[in-house]
Amino acid sequence: MRDTSLNAARRDRELSELAETERVDLLVVGGGVTGAGTALDAASRGLSVVLAEKHDLAFGTSRWSSKLVHGGLRYLASGDVGIAHESAVERGVLLRTTAPHLTRPLPQLVPLLPETGTRQAALVRAGFLAGDALRLAARTGSAALPGSRRISAAETLRMAPPVRHERLRGGLLAWDGQLTDDARLVTSLARTAAGHGARVLTRCAAEDVTGQGAVLRDRISGETVRVRAGAVVNAAGVWAGEVAPELTLRPSRGTHLVVSADSLPGLDAGLTVPVPGTTNRFVFALPADNGRIHIGLTDEEAPEPVPDVPEAAAHEVDFLLETINTVLTEPLSSADVLDTYSGLRPLLDGGAGGSADLSRSHAVLPGGSGVVSVVGGKLTTYRRMAEDAVDAAVRHAGLTAGPCRTKRLPLVGADARARLSRVPAPRRLVARYGTEAPAVLEQAAGDPAESEPVAEGLSVTPAELRFAVRHEVALDVDDLLDRRTRVGVVARDRAAALPAAREALG
Repeated sequence: MRDTSLNAARRDRELSELAETERVDLLVVGGGVTGAGTALDAASRGLSVVLAEKHDLAFGTSRWSSKLVHGGLRYLASGDVGIAHESAVERGVLLRTTAPHLTRPLPQLVPLLPETGTRQAALVRAGFLAGDALRLAARTGSAALPGSRRISAAETLRMAPPVRHERLRGGLLAWDGQLTDDARLVTSLARTAAGHGARVLTRCAAEDVTGQGAVLRDRISGETVRVRAGAVVNAAGVWAGEVAPELTLRPSRGTHLVVSADSLPGLDAGLTVPVPGTTNRFVFALPADNGRIHIGLTDEEAPEPVPDVPEAAAHEVDFLLETINTVLTEPLSSADVLDTYSGLRPLLDGGAGGSADLSRSHAVLPGGSGVVSVVGGKLTTYRRMAEDAVDAAVRHAGLTAGPCRTKRLPLVGADARARLSRVPAPRRLVARYGTEAPAVLEQAAGDPAESEPVAEGLSVTPAELRFAVRHEVALDVDDLLDRRTRVGVVARDRAAALPAAREALG
C-alpha cells in the first residue's frame, strides 16, 4: 500500500496532476461514508479513482449519526428481514476486520419499569432473541458480541444508576456495536483509499456532472479542471439530487441532545427507552467522548432546501427529554442540554406515509446522463452500498476490475483486538487511531505540553491536531474541531479549543 497521509500539499499536487491526466476509471462525487467507501472499494480493485468533495470529509450526514453499528433489529421488527441480515453481517465486518480500533461492543439496557408493561417487555425480549439469531446467522460469535439476557434490578442499577429504583423489575440487556467516532471512520476510509492510489480531493466541487466526468472547481483557488472518467458514482447523500436531478429524495432529520456525563452519573450502557405508543422505536442515552452523553434520536420530515448544517427543532428537544425522563430518578431539563446536533437521512421518496415508514435499504440507480447514484441505506451498511455502486459502475462502463476486497480489508490503524491492546500508547488514543497512536504521540516532538489537553474538561491534545493537519487533510479550524476531533459538537468546548487549533494550522 502507498502512503496514506493526506494533507494540503498532497491535495494540491494531485489536483494539479489531474490537468495532465487523460482519463480516470472512476470519479466519485461525495466524501461521506458512502463516497469514501466507494473510493476504497474501487481503488482496491485496481481502478484509478478520484474522490471529489465540495466541503470536507464527513461534512454531511456521516458525522451526525448515533455512532451505533446497528445489527438491524429495528428492521426485523418491521419485516425488513433482508436489510436486518445485511446490517448484522456488516456490523460483524466492522467489529472484526475493517475497524476493530474504532468499534466496541456496547451493552444496551431496557429498564423494566411500570411504563414498560408485560406485553411490551415480552416484545422487546422477543426482539432481542431475534437479534441473537441474526448475530449467529451473520457468524458474529459471542466473543465479539455477547447474547442477550434478562438481568436483575440490582444489576440494572449498577449499569445505569440514574434509573428509577421504585418498582424496577430488572432490565433487558442486549449488545450492539458502537463507533468511537463516525467522522473518524470516514477519514480512515479516505486515507486507506489514498493508500491504494485514489486521489482524495476535498474543497473540490463537482460541476456539470455527466456519466463521462465533471468539472472540478477548487473552492480554495477558484481554478477548475475537467476530469474525464470511465464512470461516475454520485454518493452526495442528501445532496444527491443536485448531482442527478431525476432523483426524488425525502430527507428525514434525526436529532440528538448532548449532555454532560455528570447529568447521568455512572451510566455504563446505552440506556434504551421505548417510545410510548410504539413497538419498534426507542430513545437512547449513549456514553460518548469528552465526558458527554448523547441522547437521541428523532425521525422528522425535513423539507427542502437542504441546509449545510441542520438544526434541531424545539419540539424534538422536548420529545427526547420527555421520553428519556420516563425512566430517570432525576429528570433532565433543557438546562442540562449543552448542545444539540441533527443529521439528515438521504431516503428515497417512497410515496405515502411518514419518514419513519420509509425503507432504510439502499438503492443503486443509473441515471439518464450515465451517472450511477447510490442513495438510502445507513452508516452500518456503507461497505455493501459501496460494493454495489462499484459493481454497477463497472458493468455500466465496461471497466476491467478485480473482485470486491473490502470485506477482508482492514482500514489504516486497524488490527486484531489482542494486538491493539499491546499498542504502546494511551487507551484513548488507541481507540481513535489504532496502531497509529504512537505516531500521534510523536507529533509532540518531546514537548510534554503537546500531549496535554487543549483545554480543561477536554481530552483532545495539540499532538492530535497536528496529526490531523499533517496526515488527515485538515485544512482549517472547522475541519480540526468539527470533524477530526468532534470538539465542536458543544459550542463552549469549541471556543476553548480554538486557539490550539489555530496554532496547529499555523
